[in-house]
Amino acid sequence: MSHTLYETRIQRVQRCELAVPGSRPEMFEKALKSGVDFIFLDLEDAVAPDDKLSARKNIIQAINDLDWKGHGITLSVRINGLDTQYMVRDVVDLVEQAGHKIDTLLIPKVGVYPDVYMVEAMVNQLEMQQGLKNRIGLEALIETALGMANVEDIARHGTRGRLEALHFGVADYAASNRARTTNIGGLNPDYPGDQWHAAISRMTVACRAFGLRPIDGPFGDIQDPEGFKLAAKRAAALGCEGKWAIHPSQITLANEIFTPPATEVEKAKRILAALKEAAAQGKGAAALDGRLIDAASERMANNIVKMAEAIATK
Repeated sequence: MSHTLYETRIQRVQRCELAVPGSRPEMFEKALKSGVDFIFLDLEDAVAPDDKLSARKNIIQAINDLDWKGHGITLSVRINGLDTQYMVRDVVDLVEQAGHKIDTLLIPKVGVYPDVYMVEAMVNQLEMQQGLKNRIGLEALIETALGMANVEDIARHGTRGRLEALHFGVADYAASNRARTTNIGGLNPDYPGDQWHAAISRMTVACRAFGLRPIDGPFGDIQDPEGFKLAAKRAAALGCEGKWAIHPSQITLANEIFTPPATEVEKAKRILAALKEAAAQGKGAAALDGRLIDAASERMANNIVKMAEAIATK
């Protein structure tokens, strides 16, 4: 094992993240009661330019008026991009007026680490100005060719500050690469496999190398639950901790897939018990159900048990 190790910086249960447009305040209370782990109130793509200012006011009011923590929800806000006229006031107004109840800010279309640093510098000063006791985390959307080309650098430098997670934004990523796709997050039948595999895997490796949480983005066809489940299973197999929901019907599907099954948790506990017994006998490996298990098996089993415990605690 290398002497250079980056442990997960902040662990949060993030099996599903529900996107809620800031221009639709009638949806806020429904989202609050949806049973989702994570919500991001959206100021960016889901909000038309003419509604940006009112959406910001809606979100600030909702953050302050509704009991997000009481419903076990981690609360995030997706701000507008750094290339817009809205971003600066998004950050300032959110932190000044509701920063004490915000867990993270989600930065869209991050292309280089300085994009993250700019928002971080603003949050640093605003937290001091407001005397906030909580620390607002940052999450970054990797959804452009530039962002993916720099994903390792973004993750590496993010270990210095507030960055907690990277999200794969499949729609803008497809547009940036001029990829042919049939729907957001869906598979192109002309491609022999999963055309998103390499991108999600690269982002996930960057996250795991530098202690960040990898989260898969949206699946656009809300009438195709099986397609959503297959996309979520692929992301989970690659190591993602959760996936977005753009409709409440997708929450249960994501929670199911990103929650370790009881049989898997029980097997993981048996692996840990068998290796503990082997260690007491001076052995570094053991056999369980006819298969060799060793220190690598222990690390994989610990991941499953810890995730199950975090979900149970939530």
